Amino acid sequence: MTADVSAPPAPAEGYGQSTKRERVGWYFYDWANSAFSTTVVTAFLGPYLTAIAENGADPAGDVHLLGMSFKAGSLFAYTTSLSVLLQVLLLPVVGAIADRAARKKVWLAVFAYIGAAATCGLVFLTGDRYQLGAALFFIANLSFGASIVVYNSFLPQISDENERDGVSSRGWAFGYLGGGLLLLLNVIVVLIGGEENQGEIARWSLVSAGVWWAAFTTLPLLWLRDRPSPAGTARGSVLIDGFKQLKHTLKEMRAFPLTLFFLGAFLIYNDGIQTVIAMAGTYGSKQLGFDNTVLMPTILMVQFLAFAGAMLLGRLAKTFGAWKTVLGSLVGWTGILIAAFFLPYGQAVPFVILGGAIGLVLGGSQALSRSLFSQLIPRGKEGEYFGLYEISDKGTSWLGPLLFGLAYDLTGSYRVAIISLIVFFVAGFIMLMMVPMARAIAAVGNTPPEKL
Repeated sequence: MTADVSAPPAPAEGYGQSTKRERVGWYFYDWANSAFSTTVVTAFLGPYLTAIAENGADPAGDVHLLGMSFKAGSLFAYTTSLSVLLQVLLLPVVGAIADRAARKKVWLAVFAYIGAAATCGLVFLTGDRYQLGAALFFIANLSFGASIVVYNSFLPQISDENERDGVSSRGWAFGYLGGGLLLLLNVIVVLIGGEENQGEIARWSLVSAGVWWAAFTTLPLLWLRDRPSPAGTARGSVLIDGFKQLKHTLKEMRAFPLTLFFLGAFLIYNDGIQTVIAMAGTYGSKQLGFDNTVLMPTILMVQFLAFAGAMLLGRLAKTFGAWKTVLGSLVGWTGILIAAFFLPYGQAVPFVILGGAIGLVLGGSQALSRSLFSQLIPRGKEGEYFGLYEISDKGTSWLGPLLFGLAYDLTGSYRVAIISLIVFFVAGFIMLMMVPMARAIAAVGNTPPEKL
């Protein structure tokens, strides 16, 4: 499964090396942007935007956007899907541009501040302005994905092959801690604010995520440094050069079939992870009968335990290797789904314990997957390849929800729907087992780490 390719370019000066301060700056971008994931996407925007859409719906309960009419309750899902679809088209180009641009930090700043500004703009989401809300979320979510591509492309530049698992894990851990901290503050305000003020509290909670995102982005911009890329820089238009480089990359990747096979394995099992996260609240409320007094604290607990889990699995990777640790985490995910199937109705303690288990495997499995993929990228192509990686993270997240929905439609049981997701972890485990990591890393011209 290998092919002869030309040798990768030699690393630029300082490539794979960094100071402690620079790495802390890199960690803090995860701290900054995770506020958008937790406070906006996971907790507040879906219900709030739906309520705004219902205010503006016609007598039949429909809203109208881009010449289409659909139920108000579908607005958040459709807006998310549209932004993900555009990410599929644009993120690889963003990655190619980041690799060819002389100043990568500028692109990180552009995408981060556009996303944060759009999030802060949700302060105007009042009354029946659902079209404004959809537009602002679309811009914010697209900018979020683009900024993550640029952010991930720094990882191989600030750490060598033996440090990367730990650096990636600490970045994920910082993210869960930062996102969890802001969500904790907002949930406290919700609990003490009174039922009559919930709408206003939700709106300002959304704004707080934008402010948090913008404020903490200043630290990576101050402490990270740009490095000359082995791929060289664009001589003409960066945008045109990015499209040309993407076309070249797609052709080149055929010479690295093991990298593609790993990407396919990640695509499958990460789709299962994303679907479990997205559907856990639905399963807890519809199948197990819990309200927000149980669900919101459990979401918070998952965030903070994901911090600990990312650090724990990062340490395990030092002993056993990242590849084996990720395989072990997939076994853990399989056990979680089996346990979820048997959870008793209305008993909060088993549900909370299972949420704790999710937190422990969540951060580590994602952080180490990112670290492993970074080993499979030819030097100087980090942005391009992470653009494709981000597609597998966001762009295929319809597979799990589709299976979940079909299983529920056919059986009327959320228990059957949740256990159906086990196929993603079993298939992903088998595919990941089939990747000879040392040979795959060497095939792209990198040195395998001591532990795999």
